[in-house]
Amino acid sequence: MSFFKKRRLNERVQAYLLIVLGCVLGGAAYPLFLVPNNIAPGGLTGVATILNYLFHWPVGITSLALNLPLFVIGYKAMGRTFVFRSLVATVLFSVCIDLLRLPPLTDDILLGSVYGALVLGLGLGLIMRGGATTGGSDMIARMVNKRFPLLTVGTFLFLVDCCVILAAAFTMSARAALYALICIFVSARAVDLVLAGFGSAKACFIITTHGEAIAGRIMKELDRGATLMDGTGAYSGEGRTVLISVVSSAEVIPLKRIVRTEDAKAFVFISDTHETLGEGFANLEGD
Repeated sequence: MSFFKKRRLNERVQAYLLIVLGCVLGGAAYPLFLVPNNIAPGGLTGVATILNYLFHWPVGITSLALNLPLFVIGYKAMGRTFVFRSLVATVLFSVCIDLLRLPPLTDDILLGSVYGALVLGLGLGLIMRGGATTGGSDMIARMVNKRFPLLTVGTFLFLVDCCVILAAAFTMSARAALYALICIFVSARAVDLVLAGFGSAKACFIITTHGEAIAGRIMKELDRGATLMDGTGAYSGEGRTVLISVVSSAEVIPLKRIVRTEDAKAFVFISDTHETLGEGFANLEGD
């Protein structure tokens, strides 16, 4: 097997492992937190939760029954790999909701909405990192966006969530709908966290006249790389070196000490990086 074929196989295996882990984690949120507290977290699973409240239909199977027609409709609009992975994720996610016979962890609706959303969001984020989704509504949203560009995918999905929330208010209670809003907000933030990455590295930008000396010490003392670029002050018109280096949080103080020693007049600004890939950090081929 060639190197490239082996690498593609490894990437595929990693993607499906993320999807499986995300389905189990996201599916567990329903019996642990959401269903016992009658929280409808938007989307078609939210509709299935409402139907479970009204008719005691199983959330997972009902969600799957609602999603499958949308996959058929949206198949031609999406890539084959994405659709297949999403179909696998949707089936597995629905099965996990019903088959994971986990006892509820709380009957407090606030705790259920927050922690249920957190667990659900982490699971959905892992599924998305695996290159899939758990809802046919995403495909319909993309199709609508292609036909009506002014209506973005996010806006369409937000409108769907609003309709689910309104339905929850009428069928369950206004209180349940308000907690569902909290759930949607927290789960969205959790998904963003997983997609953006958990890294806490710091990107350091140093504008100095002693770039070579500072870069040399960073490489020697911190064992980190550095990039030097030429810059010109807009006000003074004088040449400066712009040095960029990404370090861990613990290495920020030693880096500032190096800069202060070499050039006390340097201008430094430091920002968080959500995800850092490359030598010294996570593998660029990890996803």
